[in-house]
Parts: sequence; C-alpha cells; structure tokens
Amino acid sequence: MRFLPELLLLGSGLVFFFLSLGKPSDQLLKRTANIISLIVLLSTLACLGQQGSLFYDSYRVDLFSQFFKMLLAAATFFLLLGTNGHPSIKSNSKAEYYIFMFMSLLGLMMLVSSVEMISIFVALELSSFAVYVMVPLRADTGKKILHTEAGIKYLLYGVMATGFLLFGMSYLYGLTGTTHLYGLAGTSHEQGLVEQVTYMFNRPAAVVAMVMVMSGFFYKLALFPFHFWVPDVYEGSANETTAFIATVPKLAAVALLIRLVTMINVDGQTIVNLLLICSLGSMFYGNLSALVQKDLKRMLAFSGIAHAGFILFGLLTFQITGYTNAMYYIVGYVVMNLAIFMVVCTISKTGENILIEDLRGLNARSPLLALTLLVSLFSLAGIPPFIGFTGKFMLLIGALKQDPRFLIPVILAAFNTAIGIYYYLSVVRIAYCTDEEKTEPVQTSFMVKVLSLFFIALIVYLGLIPSSLLAISQKAINVIL
Repeated sequence: MRFLPELLLLGSGLVFFFLSLGKPSDQLLKRTANIISLIVLLSTLACLGQQGSLFYDSYRVDLFSQFFKMLLAAATFFLLLGTNGHPSIKSNSKAEYYIFMFMSLLGLMMLVSSVEMISIFVALELSSFAVYVMVPLRADTGKKILHTEAGIKYLLYGVMATGFLLFGMSYLYGLTGTTHLYGLAGTSHEQGLVEQVTYMFNRPAAVVAMVMVMSGFFYKLALFPFHFWVPDVYEGSANETTAFIATVPKLAAVALLIRLVTMINVDGQTIVNLLLICSLGSMFYGNLSALVQKDLKRMLAFSGIAHAGFILFGLLTFQITGYTNAMYYIVGYVVMNLAIFMVVCTISKTGENILIEDLRGLNARSPLLALTLLVSLFSLAGIPPFIGFTGKFMLLIGALKQDPRFLIPVILAAFNTAIGIYYYLSVVRIAYCTDEEKTEPVQTSFMVKVLSLFFIALIVYLGLIPSSLLAISQKAINVIL
C-alpha cells in the first residue's frame, strides 16, 4: 500500500507500451492517460496517512513525501485535462510520449521519498532522462521550431548538473562515511563521534560538497546560475511538454531542497550567503530578461527563474516558517502556471508557439480565457488578493523576522516584484486593451471552462484563506525535522 502510486505508474508504462504496438487513436491515448492520472491521484490520497520505510531505510514514506506525491499527481492530472489532445506531439509517437511522461512522474515521486544519496541519484536520472526524450518529440509545424536543439541543450546542461551532484555526493560520503541524508551531519571519520551540525557545515569541504549537491536541484528549479537551459527548452518544446517542465519537476525539486537544508544549521553563514546570492541573482536576471521577450513561453521561462529566487528566500531562513512558506508558494506557482498553459494550449489549436501579440483582443474572443489569464498573471505579479501576493508577502516578512540583516535583500526582492508587474500587466493590456486583429472566437471545450473556473477560484481562495494549505504544509515539515 505504501508503494501503491509508484506501482500504478510503473504499470501505466506497460499499458502505453502495449498500446504503442498497435495504432491507437489519439482519443484512446488521451482518455487512457486521463484515467490513469486520476487513478494515481486517488491512490496518493488514499496513501496520504501511510508511514514507514523501504529498501533498507533509503526510501521513506511519511506525510511529507505523500503530500508532495499528491501534489505531483494532481498537477499532472490537471495538466492532462487542460490540454487539447497534444496536437503538437508527433502523431506516431504519442503513446511513447505518455510512457515518458508517466516514467518521469514515477521518478519524481521516488525522488520526494528518497532519503539516501544513491536512491536520490537514481530517481533524479529516471525523471530527467524521460523529459529529455519528451522535448524532441514535438511535431513539425512548418515554422522554424528548434525542438531538437532544445532537447540537446536540455540533455547537455542536465548532464553537467548531474556531474556537480555526483561530485558533491562523493565529498559528503568521504566526510561522513554514509550516504544517508539523516546521517550526513552526525558522523565523522576524524573524530569517530557525533558532531554538531554547526561544526559540520562550517567546514570548507562540507560547504563545497553541500553547494554542489544542491546545484543538481537548482538545475531542476531553474535557479541562477543553472538557468541557461530554460528559455530555449521552453520555446522549443511542445506547449504540453513546456507546461509539464514548468510545473511538475519543480515540486519535487523544492521537496528535496527542503530535506537538504533541514540538515544545515542557521549558523552555517557561508551557505546562507551563497543561497542569498542565488536567490537575488535569479530574481534580477529573470525579471530583467523577461522585460524584452516577445514569445509568451520565453517570458514565462524567465518569469520562472525569478520565482525560483523567491522560493529560495523561504529555504535560506532555515526555519519551519520559511519551509512552510516555500511549500505554500510553490503550490501557488504551479496552479498559476497550469492555468496559463491551459490558456496557451487552448488558443494554440495546432500546437504553434504563442506570441504575446497573438493575445490581442482575447477578451472579445474568449472572455473566460482572458479572465483566467488575467487572474493568473496578476497573481504571478504579486497583486492582492491572489495567492502570489500572499506567498511573496509571507516569504519576505518571514525572512525579515528571522534576521534583521535580511532587510536589504527583502527590499531588493520587493523591487523585483515591481519589475515583474510591468511585463505581466503588459500581457494583460494586450489581451484587454488593444484593437482586435483576430475576430474569430476561441473554441473552448466544457472541460476547459470548468478548469478555468476552478483555477480562478483556487487562486483567489488560497490567496484569501491560506491557513488550510499552510497547516498541512507545517504538519508535513514537522515530520522531517
């Protein structure tokens, strides 16, 4: 029962493998994927209270891991519901596309339960290589789409990040003699005794090792300076693939980063400074680069880099409040991006990229989609009363309460919020306040209408009443502290 979601995902790979042997219709594949994702989501809900460990205590099932598995399954389920049959995926490779999507999801679920470095590495590679294959499966649309180049860049940068990760893991093993996360800060060959966490993570070798390990997860989260792959991969991938990359893996990356930073004491100032540099670097680079983008997905790519910096603000406090706020924010970020990519996939009937100018007159062509886009972008910009504002407010206030020395970084983060407002509202202006160039209405299915209302309600509800999500997030954090 503890391993049920993972077993179901493993079985889904076999289902699509057998379907790929024939010539299934797109509708059959789509319905099968929707049904499987729903079953996986229900299984994660059923396993939410499960506890225990597997594989010689390298795989832990607890509220923290099960909560993130539920989020991963829910994000994938709503992503599949909000896409319009994957028209931008090669017609003869759609079954294989679903295999890799569900195998990536399997790797991500394994990642959030892994508490041992070798199992973390295996899970990370399973999730990553499946996505590397998904990117080049984009169909040719007659325009210059560099999906093959995007796939190669994604792979090469991913291999580089993996190298950093493995090198850091080897240092940690050499220092501690263990590959288990919860044993890393407690043992040492030099003394043969239990060491204090503060001493451990102020040692230069341990600091270097920890930074290199976290670099592997910075790549997943698209944090500066491991962000170079993001804009090209977002632009070159199919819209549905970009939606997956922009949302689902980031949940798992945050989960693993939280597990790692809970081992570090707040007195480890060197790591705090490094995390602060990465956080502010991500904000400034992402927001300033997003200002000049014309392609909507490239803009969202640089936006994601900036938001990763805000998430890191919660982690560098090394307090349960900061971890809770980071979990709250990543959930809100995923919901906002799912809503935006649903709009993108609905407008892009043949799977082509959407330029910001293509949104002209969207309010007249589809008021509901325009409203969904408006609410999501307002939330990303940090405008009240949406979840983006509440999340940013809690992250910055939490950091300031933790240490008054964070005053200048908090001011700089608030300044970055102002920069973001400009380019987010520029998209809203195009959708609402420009002359119509396209007069034909956008055809929306019943499911898209339902999901639009659901996303709007969820963004407003979690922004106004964050207590329920914060409460379960705090309970999940308490399990691993």
